[in-house]
Amino acid sequence: MTRDQVYAEMNQMIGVVPGFFKSIPDETIGIEWELFKAVQIQENSLTGREKELIGLAISAVTKCKYCAYYHAEFARLHGATDAEIEDAVHYAKATAGWSAYINGMQADFEQFKAEIDQVCAHVRQATAQAA
Repeated sequence: MTRDQVYAEMNQMIGVVPGFFKSIPDETIGIEWELFKAVQIQENSLTGREKELIGLAISAVTKCKYCAYYHAEFARLHGATDAEIEDAVHYAKATAGWSAYINGMQADFEQFKAEIDQVCAHVRQATAQAA
């Protein structure tokens, strides 16, 4: 697609040509727009709400204010509540914290995997017995 075609489609689909797209080189604008649509706009096995909450969690950890604003607003657009937004960010904070800790402490990875497998087996068994 040419830049003009991409811009026309953007205006039709989202009502604006975002400034961050204007700096993309002519030779890759079509590819970038197709990728953006596939990842950001089209639903797949994840709903738009789920994808945006994941995006927000990643944005919180990477500390990108642009991405955090984008994903929070699009999560709301897709029906996410303030509580879901807070939960996503809190989960990201907890995950990043544990990642820093166990990596920094150089926990034994094979032991870690064995313990996680043990936990999952226990929960599966308990769930099956409760059903």
